Amino acid sequence: MKEDNVLSLTADAATAADAGLPMTGLTQPEVTSESILALILRSLDDNKAEEVVQIDLRGKTSVCDHMVICSGRSSRQVSALSQKLVEDLKHELGVPSKIEGQETGDWVLIDTGDVVVHVFRPEVREFYQLEKMWMPMGKVTQNPA
Repeated sequence: MKEDNVLSLTADAATAADAGLPMTGLTQPEVTSESILALILRSLDDNKAEEVVQIDLRGKTSVCDHMVICSGRSSRQVSALSQKLVEDLKHELGVPSKIEGQETGDWVLIDTGDVVVHVFRPEVREFYQLEKMWMPMGKVTQNPA
């Protein structure tokens, strides 16, 4: 069934190119930092990440537009959450990600360019307290579970 879809798209593209027409319906919608953020939040929620916090960094740094911080209950869950997130980003949006720290599973950093995700074991998250570093005083926004 998938091969038929690929062949249909290829045939449609060839027909449009031969006729000098734009290949409408064949291009991916523009991927924005907001669409990346939405997919990240959905993936983390679907895979039972805990204490998910999103931080809007637009206009505050050139590093990224958004930061997401969350926890997994164990090193194994931290690694699994991270791997699943990277797969979701690649398959659903075509967004490549750089990933660091997955082998140990204490603190995994996923960099999509526009959104940076930190997945921690709870003890490591408490030690580093990234929320306090990046959030304005007294303002930590958690996503509802």
